[in-house]
Amino acid sequence: MSKNLRGNFKWMAVVGASLLGACGVPGDETAANGEGLAQGAQELAARDVSVRLSSEKATFGAGETARVTLTLTNDSRHAVKLLKWYTPAEGLEEPLLQVKLNGEDVAFTGPHYKRPAASEKDFLTLAPGESLSRTVDLGEVYDLSRTGSYSLSFEVATAKLHGNSAKAGLLKSNDVTVWIEGRAAARPAGETPTSLGAISFSGRCSSTQMTTIMDALNAASAMANDSSSYLNGTPSGTPRYTTWFGAFSSSGWTTAKTHFAAIKDAFDTKPITVDCGCKKSYYAYVYPNQPYTIYVCNAFWSAPMTGTDSKGGTLIHEMSHFTVVAGTDDYVYGQSGAKSLAISNPTNALGNADNHEYFAENTPFLQ
Repeated sequence: MSKNLRGNFKWMAVVGASLLGACGVPGDETAANGEGLAQGAQELAARDVSVRLSSEKATFGAGETARVTLTLTNDSRHAVKLLKWYTPAEGLEEPLLQVKLNGEDVAFTGPHYKRPAASEKDFLTLAPGESLSRTVDLGEVYDLSRTGSYSLSFEVATAKLHGNSAKAGLLKSNDVTVWIEGRAAARPAGETPTSLGAISFSGRCSSTQMTTIMDALNAASAMANDSSSYLNGTPSGTPRYTTWFGAFSSSGWTTAKTHFAAIKDAFDTKPITVDCGCKKSYYAYVYPNQPYTIYVCNAFWSAPMTGTDSKGGTLIHEMSHFTVVAGTDDYVYGQSGAKSLAISNPTNALGNADNHEYFAENTPFLQ
């Protein structure tokens, strides 16, 4: 093991858009605006697509899979394009459902992804009258540990193809109520990891991949240490801080300082596992309540080691998601979105994974 590493170390039905992605790539305004993805597509209005939510049973015992079915139907006279990430086409990759128990929101426990900007292949097209129907397992991505009557619904924002002056709208399903007996959280199946010191590898990482990951962990550790040292300095409204975390406040600085102290400690001292088994086109993902396992995907391998959307920065992003580290979410994606969030909502910027990544990568360099 490197001495450096352990020493110093809303489902949106979108047609393109400003609301793209989960953890998207910054610096590509053309992609971020959806240009070139589906030229000529019509604006998606809420009336164009209907959503039906149903359950095969009203009651699910602890040993039964709590399945519900989502059906999207194009009710318009023209074809519509939807970003697959925010549909159930490939399962519940995002918190598409509003799930409540006794009026309280139920935690989404599924993966938090970092993805490249959307391209044409990330969209699906529904012809007039065509439907897409998928049955999903609630227990895979929602906390069903408590017994009770769960209320379920589906509500998402609609957006114009290019994300410019889009009419705001909501795509809503019917409400469904089901009784679910509490059960243990689902955990992804995995093989016995291969260990290299305090770092473990799973998902059949090759020797070349393991070497790359060690370099990436060293890069992430260096970024985390630099960020922590920076925030241990005199609190002030520096360009680096305000660009990524918004208007200066002593409490905000303290939050950022606390987050990066925890991120630094995780890279320096915690037993990290990196899994190479993901074959999706994304960068990486984690389950926030399952530290410290990071699943790296195809885009990770072609990313630069440092700089914007780098391998090291990706690991910072994912490490910040763990509840025991910083518990960040994905409010916005990309450098442009992160900068805008810092201006409009510093509190959310301090809770956004991309803002932490770009602060740590510090590209372009800011004092």
